[in-house]
Amino acid sequence: MKRSFTSPFASPFTFARVSQSLLTIALAPVLAVQAWRTVRCTPRLAPAGGDEQGFVPGSDPAAGPAYRVVVIGESTAVGVGAAQHAQALPGFLAEALRERLRRSVAWSVNGENGATAHRVTTGLVAPANGAPGDGPARDGSPSGDPGPDLVVVTVGINDLIRRRPLRRWADDVSRLIAALQGRYGHATLVVAGMPPVHRFPALPQPLRLVLGARARTMDRILRDTARSRGAVHAPMDEAMARDRGLFSTDGFHPSPAGYRAWAEDLARAAAPVPPLPPDPAPDSGPDAVPDAVPDSAEEAPPAESSRPGR
Repeated sequence: MKRSFTSPFASPFTFARVSQSLLTIALAPVLAVQAWRTVRCTPRLAPAGGDEQGFVPGSDPAAGPAYRVVVIGESTAVGVGAAQHAQALPGFLAEALRERLRRSVAWSVNGENGATAHRVTTGLVAPANGAPGDGPARDGSPSGDPGPDLVVVTVGINDLIRRRPLRRWADDVSRLIAALQGRYGHATLVVAGMPPVHRFPALPQPLRLVLGARARTMDRILRDTARSRGAVHAPMDEAMARDRGLFSTDGFHPSPAGYRAWAEDLARAAAPVPPLPPDPAPDSGPDAVPDAVPDSAEEAPPAESSRPGR
């Protein structure tokens, strides 16, 4: 009788946990010092100020009602690294969507600096039935309103810093997506991918390497969970992290230019432009006029020269 053999590395969670744990243990003394220095030396930036709701008018008044967007999540949702929300993720996302949809866009913010995925679920997403929760959903929707057309959620960096176990991270993400879909059933849900932590200027090596490897594992979990639940996973373009100008002064959060570039990627994921219709086939009916055919060799177009061009 054959006996089945189960590899201890059969689960991706197990493999990621073992490989990253071995690396972390080997580098533990260096990582501890680097983490302590990074916390001490990294500037603490405040969330963006200004209105937490805004409106970007479209060019065509007849295009229909405004397209409504809610950005919910952690420090990037509340615009850390920018002075105003209009010059952070929600404002730039609204501008990018206006250009793609040719419609007016209304935006709002519901975030908390330092929030984990679990905190967003329990503290920022109000139940769909309006029952009391840990915090209100500030999407600007009155009672009975169908709510926003698009919800963008940004989470993960605080779970990374606090080393949330991968299995719990997967459970947190699954519950968060379920809560958002229950609260905003009418909306398209876009889950922003984890940032390319392995390129963060604020992090020295090898701390950047270790955190970056874990962030990529967390992003794969985020992607698979989002897709399995019908949400859109929008990975962050790694090329963005190569431009120092796209980071704020703390080397950790996006600058206004970084928020704009990120917002354009999110807009493409949320509202892909439909392909252009194919050109109509030429008329082949009985009355169609055939293309003219040269009557003689003199009227025919000259053959392509075999001589090298000038």
